[in-house]
Amino acid sequence: MLVNAVKACGATLICVKTHKFSPQGVTGVAVLSESHISIHTWPELGYAAMDVFTCGEHVKPEDTIPEIEKFLKPEKTEVMDIKRGIINDGEVKE
Repeated sequence: MLVNAVKACGATLICVKTHKFSPQGVTGVAVLSESHISIHTWPELGYAAMDVFTCGEHVKPEDTIPEIEKFLKPEKTEVMDIKRGIINDGEVKE
């Protein structure tokens, strides 16, 4: 799932690490050249949270959503787009 999401958004994958909890739930992170994608699941609550933190003009984080939805098949999806980062002169972008 994470590898497909990385491919979909055009990022460069460095590595993937996942951990399965007992009795249920998974945490996974894909470390990217352009930052990371992380996901945490709580199946007992029917909930998953994902963070797609990227930089660079060629990466399209919104393109990860269909890949994750295809795998998790959620009843609903909520997306929050947060602009964050530092520009070259060291000032924080707004």
